[in-house]
Amino acid sequence: MFDYVRSWLKKPDQLILDNRAFFTSFDQGRGLSEYEFVVFDTELSGLDRKKDEIVSIGAVLIKDLQIDLSSTFHCFVKPKNLDPTEATLIHRITPQQLKDAPTIEEVLPEFIAFAGHRLLVGHYVGLDMSFLNRACQLYLGGTLDNPGVDTMRLARGYKRVLLGHYHDMNMTSNSYRLEDLGREFNLPRFDPHDALEDAIQTAYLFLFLIKKFRKGGLSTLKELYQAGRTGSFAV
Repeated sequence: MFDYVRSWLKKPDQLILDNRAFFTSFDQGRGLSEYEFVVFDTELSGLDRKKDEIVSIGAVLIKDLQIDLSSTFHCFVKPKNLDPTEATLIHRITPQQLKDAPTIEEVLPEFIAFAGHRLLVGHYVGLDMSFLNRACQLYLGGTLDNPGVDTMRLARGYKRVLLGHYHDMNMTSNSYRLEDLGREFNLPRFDPHDALEDAIQTAYLFLFLIKKFRKGGLSTLKELYQAGRTGSFAV
C-alpha cells in the first residue's frame, strides 16, 4: 500500500509526459482507416485489482484496417508473487515459466513504445487497462492517455441492432465471451487464455465489427464510439 501511495507523489516519467502531450489534442473525427490500433490482452494472476498482477502481455498491430502479423508483442512478466493461483489453471502459465521473465517495470517501456500513439483495443478493455495503468502509476508516475476501444461494447451494440431489425431473440447467442463471439461470427479461431492468441482473436473480431459498422454508414472514430454506446446504426 505504501508503494502505491508513494507512486502518486512520483514525478511522471518522460514516457508518460510524451504520451499525455500527444493525446491532449487528439482528433476523433478522422476516418477509421486513418488510425492505427494496437489490439492487446493481458493474462493475470487473478482479478483482484489491488493485489493481483499481470503475468503476460500480448499485442498485435492493425494498420490500414488490416492485421499486421509481422508486428506483434508478446512477453511473460515475472510477478512479485510467484505462487500459483486459481488463474494458473486457466491461462496455464506456470511459476517455472515466469521465474526468469522480466518484471513489469522492465516490460512497461517496451509495451508503451509498441503502443506508441495508437489506439488501444481490447475485449473488456477496461479490465486490462486498469491493471496496466496501475503498473504505470506505480513505476512511471502516471497513466496512459491512449484512447481505448472495447470490442465487447461494440459487439453489444451490433447485436442490439440485429435484434431490433429481425425481432428474433434466439437468432444470436447471449454470450459475449471472446471465443463464443468468434464461433458465432465464424471468425478464425485461436487458443484462448494466451495473451497473444487472444489479442489476435480480438483483432479479427474488431475488424469484423468495423466492417459491419462501415457498411451501415459509420466512418469516423467518434461515430464508432457512439455506436458502441447506443447501437444506432444500420445493417
